[in-house]
Amino acid sequence: MVHVAEAMAIIKRGCEELIVEEDLARKLATGRALRIKLGLDPTAPDLHLGHTVVINKLKHFQDLGHQVQFLIGDFTGMIGDPTGKNQTRPPLSREQIVENARSYRAQMAKILDPGKTQVMFNSEWSDKLGAEGMIRLSARYTLARLLERDDFARRFRSRQPIAMHELLYPLMQGYDSVAMKADVELGGTDQKFNLLVGRELQKDFGQEPQCVLTMPLLEGTDGVEKMSKSLGNYVGIAEPPREIFGKLMRISDELMWRYLELLSFQDMRAIQAKRRAVNEGANPRDVKFDLAREIVERFHGPAAARRAGEEFNARFREGVLPKDMPELSLSAPEGGVAIAQLLKQAGLAPSSSEANRVIEQGGVKVDGAKVSDRGMRLARGRSFVIQVGKRKLARVTLR
Repeated sequence: MVHVAEAMAIIKRGCEELIVEEDLARKLATGRALRIKLGLDPTAPDLHLGHTVVINKLKHFQDLGHQVQFLIGDFTGMIGDPTGKNQTRPPLSREQIVENARSYRAQMAKILDPGKTQVMFNSEWSDKLGAEGMIRLSARYTLARLLERDDFARRFRSRQPIAMHELLYPLMQGYDSVAMKADVELGGTDQKFNLLVGRELQKDFGQEPQCVLTMPLLEGTDGVEKMSKSLGNYVGIAEPPREIFGKLMRISDELMWRYLELLSFQDMRAIQAKRRAVNEGANPRDVKFDLAREIVERFHGPAAARRAGEEFNARFREGVLPKDMPELSLSAPEGGVAIAQLLKQAGLAPSSSEANRVIEQGGVKVDGAKVSDRGMRLARGRSFVIQVGKRKLARVTLR
């Protein structure tokens, strides 16, 4: 086992909050392999890089010799996590859950060692509770405490509906920790309330309470909003290598450091050395290139990463783009500009509706990567090579 101080430094990398740090240090000092829990509800078939932030942390624990427990919430997924929602979200069917769970397992295996990962399903113990068990579990927590949760409190104050099954969600997630006897539970910052419920229920069941480690929500490629497929600012881990590479090369130089800390497996000392080199005049593009290659290799293998890098170099560093390409400077709001609106402003499409039509047909590329989402936004303060069809090209700077 790694020395406690060294292990804590690895565990705390990129961490938003650790509750309680002294308790975790004490658990590590025992030398036993801790049970590290991460639960994900399979609400969509594909994961993006934002999801992998907390899975990467699970890998840190795994590399330190601890037992990682990857929990697929096939039971809680049918309830629907109300976290951050202003309205009741529709629960998924059992069939959707099963299909998405199959996809999650395959994608998880690209980050974690499958042979050392305990994959669990919370229906295993939740289905057995039955009506009596659910009532007894509900008796261990009060409505007043559940309404302390921000999203529930807001909806209650504004008289928006809160369905009874939503109130059960934090209890069921907390009960997972009891059933799994978790020593540590990981989650995003938006999951803090649910993770703390797990601590309380464990104490109520006579168990030592789990430590809680929260990871930040990763900003999307626009550098503003959290990564989300609906906002079009995501990098899907199942996307083609060329798409992933191009998207990562488009992020801002400042966001690059955030991605390196939360997504890269490079040693932090190496990352800090790169940052010093950039401050002294080195090209940040080279740092970004290494990051893009690392991420593509993780999800598609070394050969795909090499090809994606070579294609990018051929397109943008070896003069394949026309030298007489028009250069435009356009104003953009703080949150960036939608791709369809940009095409219209740049004169690359006669209207936003025509721009959306071309996007849907796969005829628009940004920095060589095909645009597949009409909701994509491009960040202010950046330059982009925009291509529409085979002949329309322009370098657009957003100010």
